[in-house]
Amino acid sequence: QLQLVESGGGLVQPGESLRLSCAVYGFPLDYYSIAWIRQAPGKEREAVSCITKNDGSTYSAGSVKGRFTISRDNAKSTVYLQMNSLKPEDTAVYYCAATTGRHHCSGYAPHEYNWRGQGTQVTVSS
Repeated sequence: QLQLVESGGGLVQPGESLRLSCAVYGFPLDYYSIAWIRQAPGKEREAVSCITKNDGSTYSAGSVKGRFTISRDNAKSTVYLQMNSLKPEDTAVYYCAATTGRHHCSGYAPHEYNWRGQGTQVTVSS
C-alpha cells in the first residue's frame, strides 16, 4: 500500500524559507507523479507544484512561480518543495499527493490525485 509522509512545516516570518519533504513508502517513487497541494481555511485546494513521473518535468502555479521549487530524489523515495520568499498568503496545510496517470502532472486537478499524505502546517507570520 502506498503511503506518503510529509515533514518540514513550521512557523516562519515573511521572506524566510522552508523545505518540505514527502517520503514515499510502499512502491518506487518513479511510478508516480507527485504534487504539492495546499489548503488554507476558507479557500479552495490549490496544486502549487508538481513533478511528472516519466521525465521529471515540473509545473508551478503562478502564485508561487519563481519562489517554490519541486524536486525529487528517487534513491531516497522523497520529493521536496523548497519554498523561498514566503508570504503570509502561503499559510496553509501542505499535502503531497500521488497519481499513476500518464499525462503531465499539470493536467490533473487536486482531487484527481489518488493518494495523499496527512499534511504539514506552514504558517507565515510576523
